[in-house]
Amino acid sequence: MTDFGERLVSRSDIARMAGVKRPAVTNWERRHTDFPTPVAPESGGPEPEAFRAGDVLTWLSGRTIPANALQPGEPAGTTYGDRFRAGLRGNRSGSLLSAVEQLAGRDAARFAGRLRMPDYLNLLLSLVFFQSHEDKRWARYVEDPAVALVDPDLDLPVEYDRLSLADVIRFLDRNPPASRDESRQAFDRLLSLLRDADARAADEFFTPPSVSRVMARSLAAQGPPARRLYDPFCRSGELLCAYLDAIAERGGDAPEEITGREPRKAALRLARMNVLLHGGRRPRLAPGPVRPEGDPPDPPGMFDAVLTNPPFGGGNVIVVGEEKPREPWHYARTHSPQFDWLQYVLSRLAPGGRAAVLMPSGASFQGGAERHVRAYLLENGALDCVMALPSQLFERTRIQTQIWFLRPPRGRAEQVLFVDGAGLGHMASRYRRSLSDDDVDRLVRAYASWHEARDSGRDHAGIPGLSRAVRPEEIVALDYRMDPPLLVHGDAPMEAADRDATTARDRLARLSKELGRLSARARAADSAVEERLRRYGL
Repeated sequence: MTDFGERLVSRSDIARMAGVKRPAVTNWERRHTDFPTPVAPESGGPEPEAFRAGDVLTWLSGRTIPANALQPGEPAGTTYGDRFRAGLRGNRSGSLLSAVEQLAGRDAARFAGRLRMPDYLNLLLSLVFFQSHEDKRWARYVEDPAVALVDPDLDLPVEYDRLSLADVIRFLDRNPPASRDESRQAFDRLLSLLRDADARAADEFFTPPSVSRVMARSLAAQGPPARRLYDPFCRSGELLCAYLDAIAERGGDAPEEITGREPRKAALRLARMNVLLHGGRRPRLAPGPVRPEGDPPDPPGMFDAVLTNPPFGGGNVIVVGEEKPREPWHYARTHSPQFDWLQYVLSRLAPGGRAAVLMPSGASFQGGAERHVRAYLLENGALDCVMALPSQLFERTRIQTQIWFLRPPRGRAEQVLFVDGAGLGHMASRYRRSLSDDDVDRLVRAYASWHEARDSGRDHAGIPGLSRAVRPEEIVALDYRMDPPLLVHGDAPMEAADRDATTARDRLARLSKELGRLSARARAADSAVEERLRRYGL
């Protein structure tokens, strides 16, 4: 993990820096055969033997502090190694989050210098990761910040001020994390700020957090945790991380294999750091194609869980390396990237596997080759659920999306669950809608409860007004249209005109409510202006 040079520590040093009493160290040494072996006596020291600090840190990092022994400010999951590391540096642990808020908030302009805010936030993301996971590199940065200035992994522009960088590094070093969990929280906070600072990056690099949680928790609720997890277009790793978090919340083991592909170098760097901070073990993240015809080097029928947010409509994606188009493996040549990815994902599922793919809402009713793909999915039992999400979840577009849940083809048509979450969510900003925790729970529960009933042999028609299990013949009668709002409302499919009227009424009601809120804010602003003008006698 680290060697901290050739620094030696005594048993008393270990006890002091790990926050335990001196006999506890002797007890560890006596009871555990893998406890570090002492080296030659430290000249002039009070004890006859000493230990290499790096060896002790590695051993203590595997020992979680019991809940009843945690110190104030230490979150659950803190290890004795976290305490020991902070003690070696002579700093107060547990202050990283507040330091990040200061660096990225009120003092951002001073520390960022001439860097654009997105570039500055990317720098902070890298530094938080290195501080947590790469002790040797971090020690070099602290000793000589100029090393960081020319580090290709940071890729800093030449105009960035050396003194500003030194200030940032030393400020972070004076405020180390209490645990890996605090580093993860700080990293997640910086990712959130990066999404807010760069709308284009937000849409291209990130899946909205609430959408990631719905996709990941829904899959995590089905069967045992995945041993092999995959995202063939992993962006900044947010879906992989959401699945790791969902499994951890359920007390499950992290996947043994985590594989991701991403064509953009900057996003791939973020993904690697993100997954490691969220507990992923040795993730295999590498460049991949923009469309699956580029043949990602991942074998078919291999993965237990696949989550992905593929690009819609091509997009302006810069590719790492060259793609070599080849004869596609599609069920139908669609000429639409999202359907190509949908079929690719299905081909990569292992027996018993599950997948969640984010799709544009038009995918549920487009004709031509797209219709043939939907027909194949239905008639072979590969489509498990279609879940409609509200519009405006992405920063720069009003496009409405759906989550398509897939399973390996069974060779026979089966019921499909349709969930209509289009009316959920709230406006988090002028242009972006977000799902609340309650919204996420409702959507996940709609999917999970249907599976629980089906697995136990019980009938479950759905949750009135939110979800409905639909027979294959009803979907065939609609010419394979799979639009959740059309299929959820009522036992019989709604006529298109009725559905349009209902949708319009719901939209007018939401707009009326939003208009009332904005009018109230406008009146309050007018009153404040009038009051200020009166103060100046105007």
